[in-house]
Amino acid sequence: MGNETPTRQHILIVDDETSVCDVIKRYLEHEGYQVAIATDGPGALIAAAALAPDLVVLDLMLPQIDGLEVCRRLRNQSTVPIIMLTARTEETDKLVGFRTGADDYLTKPFSPAELVLRIKAVLRRAAAASAPSMPVGLALHFGALVIAPAFRRAELSGRVIELTTKEFDLLYFLARHPRQVFTRTQLLTNVWGYDFYGDASTVTVHIRRLREKLEPDPTSPTYIKTVWGTGYKFEPESSNLERKRQARGFFQP
Repeated sequence: MGNETPTRQHILIVDDETSVCDVIKRYLEHEGYQVAIATDGPGALIAAAALAPDLVVLDLMLPQIDGLEVCRRLRNQSTVPIIMLTARTEETDKLVGFRTGADDYLTKPFSPAELVLRIKAVLRRAAAASAPSMPVGLALHFGALVIAPAFRRAELSGRVIELTTKEFDLLYFLARHPRQVFTRTQLLTNVWGYDFYGDASTVTVHIRRLREKLEPDPTSPTYIKTVWGTGYKFEPESSNLERKRQARGFFQP
């Protein structure tokens, strides 16, 4: 029994370009992964249901059912990590992909080696998030905002904020370092787990989504501040209120 080999992780590649699938498959098998391929939307859904893969690499442009709809349906059924592939470069497309439930986003043409790094990083995060023995910290309280890492849950004024895995990771990281400014590259390194290959616009998209869910007015954020020319920081609500109280006290006769 001591000679049993560990179960290899299973990756499902969904792309209608067979040459792309073949290249990715070779790279992943070289890294020790089991690989399955689907070339259209219906095939992707059937393969995902039958194989229960550990991760899905999903092209946006697919025959019959496009990648966004496949992503939506997969998200309704499971929390399997999804890396979206697309030839589109507009930030709005990335935003739609993340809103649909993608964990990461890679624009074609891309380096297969970069994709392998992304896959490893996403799988590490997924394993850490699901590990029952993973140490967790105490809940963080910032006025009306409560962040509970033990339950991977955030509440604002008693209302649960629906966050994706990566949105929560980003919020929790920033909140654990209040007022500290991080560049987008530093956030990629600390939250996504990669730096050199990371697309910094990924951070921008996730910050925007967090503000949409967290801030009463996303155009004038209370919690997640932009430090122009540098990056972002988390500003606790309590400090904002304290400054307002101090200002009122200063101007009182």
